[in-house]
Amino acid sequence: MTAVSLEAADADASATRKVFRRLIGFLFVAYFFSYLDRINIGFAALSMNKELGLTATMFGLANTLFYTTYMLFEVPSNLLLARFGARVWIARIMITWGIAATATMFAVGANSLYVIRAIVGLAEAGFVPGVILYLSYWFPGAYRARAMAILMTAMPVTFMLGSPLSGLLLQMNGIFDLSGWRWPFLMEGLPSILLGVVAYVFLTDKPSQARWLSETERTALQRRLAREDAIAPPAQAGGMWRELASPNVLLLSLTYFCLVNSLNTYATWSPQIVREFLSGTQNYLAIGLVGAIPPFFTLIAMPLWSASSDRRDERFWHTISLFALAAAGWVGVVWLGPPSLRLGGLVLVSIGAFTGMAIFWTFATPLLSVEEPAGIDRTDQHRRHFWIGDEPERRRHPARCDAKFRRRIMVRRRLAGRRHRRDGVCRSDRPRSRADCCPRASRLQME
Repeated sequence: MTAVSLEAADADASATRKVFRRLIGFLFVAYFFSYLDRINIGFAALSMNKELGLTATMFGLANTLFYTTYMLFEVPSNLLLARFGARVWIARIMITWGIAATATMFAVGANSLYVIRAIVGLAEAGFVPGVILYLSYWFPGAYRARAMAILMTAMPVTFMLGSPLSGLLLQMNGIFDLSGWRWPFLMEGLPSILLGVVAYVFLTDKPSQARWLSETERTALQRRLAREDAIAPPAQAGGMWRELASPNVLLLSLTYFCLVNSLNTYATWSPQIVREFLSGTQNYLAIGLVGAIPPFFTLIAMPLWSASSDRRDERFWHTISLFALAAAGWVGVVWLGPPSLRLGGLVLVSIGAFTGMAIFWTFATPLLSVEEPAGIDRTDQHRRHFWIGDEPERRRHPARCDAKFRRRIMVRRRLAGRRHRRDGVCRSDRPRSRADCCPRASRLQME
């Protein structure tokens, strides 16, 4: 490796570290308040439903309207983000959702609550997919999964910290003549507005505009991202529509629907479930503290389970077992009598659903045949997945890492019963370069 290439590699690593420090921390905080503004209605319902005369069906409909508008406007929001830039559009999302979430405190009945929650869903639509798209502008493929894993932990962290906070705010009933349930919307919605203003100043649309990177770092990062974009094969005509109708996508969509349904049910109804097995207590702080127990165990289990999946290079059973864990938890919540066992059921639901969300996409991505739009080809994706060691190790010992990659690929192919023709043409159903796919093909090319 020449001195020039070593310097470029060091500049690339330095740029990625700076991007991590600058963007991931801020986006984590933004994601925290985004999820907090979704779940605080579950705690507000402890007293709001009685004051507004809401039945369980009415309360459920209000949440359904939130997710309906969120779903309908997710794709248009992402298209507008690409047009106006992440700095402007993410700031717009945060400011408008903060205003709408705060406005929930002005609900006076079922109909006004329906309208406000639908507006909150519309305002917040596109934030999470927009952040994922934004990360693809900044992080090479080898770092995106790590960045997303950090952001994923914001969900259980929000529950663990937001539960006692919401319970404490509910006990401010009567201060300034405001009902207790109105305080969470006010105190947890205003920070989102402030963060939106900060996002407009703090975020940068593209690496080429990053003045906080040196010229060498900007160039190295842009070149690496450009290389990944360049190796992406052109999409086949109609490929996306064929993929959407494939059995894999349909089954994965059904699976993801069930997973998200479990997450949203837990987020919306767990405060009322906790109050029920606490004998209907009106001590909202106690409800919040007990509600923080399941996400606390989730934060312990999530990195351990994810590390186990990576270490064993196994996704299917790790994912299925988490779904089974969440299902068993719901059975325990519904059918078990003792409060401690029902709380244990909520712990299983939290671990299964949140950790399942973190591992689901690593299991689902290899089942999809259409090339990823982020510019990552299958060869590079598999190489990153099977390499052992961090990025500096790959730079210091590229031959050793490549050998580990090839050995892993050969073992997997032998176990799967894949064979290669004598002329060196690979029969694998996933397109890779011939040298990476078949060592025999590489030798023939050299000859």
